[in-house]
Amino acid sequence: MATKKDESKPVKKKTKAEPKAKAEPKVKAEPKAKAEPKTKAEPKTKTEPKTKAEPKTKAEPKTKAEPKAKAEPKAKAKEKQETPKVEDKIESERSFHKEALALARRLDSDYLLFICDENTPLEELDQRSMKKKVIVASASERQRIMAEELGLAFETLPAYAFERFEKINIALGVCVSSGKLQDGMKVLCMVGAPNASELDTCMMAQVGQKNEEQAALAVLLSGAEYSTQVMEAVLHISMSVGFEGIEGDPVGTIFVVGDSVAVMEKSKQLTLNPFQGYSEDEKNILDPKIRDAVKNFCLLDGAFVIREDGVIMAAGRYLRAPEDLELDLPLGLGTRNAAAMAVTKVTKAISFVISKTTGTVRIYKNGELKADLKQPRRRTAH
Repeated sequence: MATKKDESKPVKKKTKAEPKAKAEPKVKAEPKAKAEPKTKAEPKTKTEPKTKAEPKTKAEPKTKAEPKAKAEPKAKAKEKQETPKVEDKIESERSFHKEALALARRLDSDYLLFICDENTPLEELDQRSMKKKVIVASASERQRIMAEELGLAFETLPAYAFERFEKINIALGVCVSSGKLQDGMKVLCMVGAPNASELDTCMMAQVGQKNEEQAALAVLLSGAEYSTQVMEAVLHISMSVGFEGIEGDPVGTIFVVGDSVAVMEKSKQLTLNPFQGYSEDEKNILDPKIRDAVKNFCLLDGAFVIREDGVIMAAGRYLRAPEDLELDLPLGLGTRNAAAMAVTKVTKAISFVISKTTGTVRIYKNGELKADLKQPRRRTAH
């Protein structure tokens, strides 16, 4: 009996210690390790509704202003309204050309000088009775080709925006130089505004009727290889500076035209050359825009040196004359006239001198005074 009790007690103790060995609830701290709700802060990081502001970025109804862009009926209506205006304008031009041709017949003019720009129509000039009497003058290559196709005489003009009457003078000079016009001929000139296709002015001119300025040019150009347009431009600006001055204040200067290489060698720069660094097209005296700049630079000491084709080489040049050079200078004229006369004696250039005191323009050639153009009156500052 004693042995049975001893065997059963240890067995009971071993079986009762099993709950202590099974501390599985402490080992399985899975609820603490699995802090997935904290780490998975996906609702906070995934702020897709805020970043995906597609309704705001896709403002397609605003950008696609299709109702405004599709204003084709209105645009077509404007085009329909403009096309009659264009047609009326073309018809008006053609009627003006017909009237000019009829006027040329009535006045028994020797030639009709048609001075035009690139887009001026020439079809109305294609008439048998007047074709031989029409001269087209333009700077456009397109008009030259068109005139040749129609069998019309053509003369090329400098490509600058001249005013109406300056266009007429230049075109007449070009036609006289080429031999198409001669003294005594009556010419009906048709011309328009600068850079305008339509012609709006008719003027009758007689070749050979010269005023004092034109007579002086005729003397200067005889036997000399100078451009008529360049000489006329220099004379025009000289007379303008002599009359107006700068803002009404009198000013004097010298323009030396031609034989520019020799003139530059016999002169030196007094001040910074304002025309240095510009292309030849940007400093040609034939361009009316350049003439305004030239007038302002007349305040500089020294002379302008202008090439035969009108390109201004320099301003502010001191003309150096040999000390032993004999000059037949009229009494009362100063150093400016002496320098201008001297440079024409040692070179083939022509000098234009503007007097500061009287505004008179004196022209020198071959060391002689060739013209003395006095101003009838002068503009004065108020």
